[in-house]
Amino acid sequence: MITETNDLIRCFGSGDPAYEAYHDHEWATPVRGDNALYERMVLEGFQSGLSWLTILRKRDNFRAAFAGFDADAVADFTDADAQRLLGDAGIVRNRLKVEAAITNARAVVALRDGGGSLTELVWSHQPAEPREGPPSSWEDVPSWTPESKALAKALKAQGFVFVGPTTMYALMQACGLVNDHIKGCVALS
Repeated sequence: MITETNDLIRCFGSGDPAYEAYHDHEWATPVRGDNALYERMVLEGFQSGLSWLTILRKRDNFRAAFAGFDADAVADFTDADAQRLLGDAGIVRNRLKVEAAITNARAVVALRDGGGSLTELVWSHQPAEPREGPPSSWEDVPSWTPESKALAKALKAQGFVFVGPTTMYALMQACGLVNDHIKGCVALS
C-alpha cells in the first residue's frame, strides 16, 4: 500500500526517518562489492520472520558485532565469538542466524580464494529481461522468481546457508538487481 508522509508518496517506509531514508536512498539501488553484498545477505537473513524496521534500527549494532561486515574478519570468528554474539542484546540473538552469518563469511572467502566473487555470483542472476514498467501494487510483486531460486541454488553449492529463494529475492530487491518500487512511488520520479 502506498503511504504519504512529508508530501512524498512512498511504496513503503513512511513514518519513520530510518525507514524513509532506507526507502529513498538504498532499496533497489545497485550494490556491488563482496562485503557490501555480504552485509545485505546477513541482514536479509536476520530479517526472516521479523520486521525490516527492527533490523534497520539494529543495523549499527550488527555492524559493530560483525566487524563492519568484513567477511575476512567474520570468517575467523570462533565458537567464543558466536557465544558473544548470542549474548549481544543489540542484535537479533538467534543461534541459526548467527551461525549462518559466520558460515556465509567463510563461503565468501572460499569463493574469492577459488577465483570468484560474491559480486559476480549474485549479479550473474540479475533477470535478463526487466519488467515492463513498475508493479501497480504489492500483489504484482513476487515473493521469489526463477532467478532468485537459481541464485539460492548457486549459493548453496558454494557453501552458503540460510539463502532460500524468498530471502534471495529480497536481497535482489534490496541490492538493485530488480526494482520493485510501486507505480507512483517517489523513488521512480
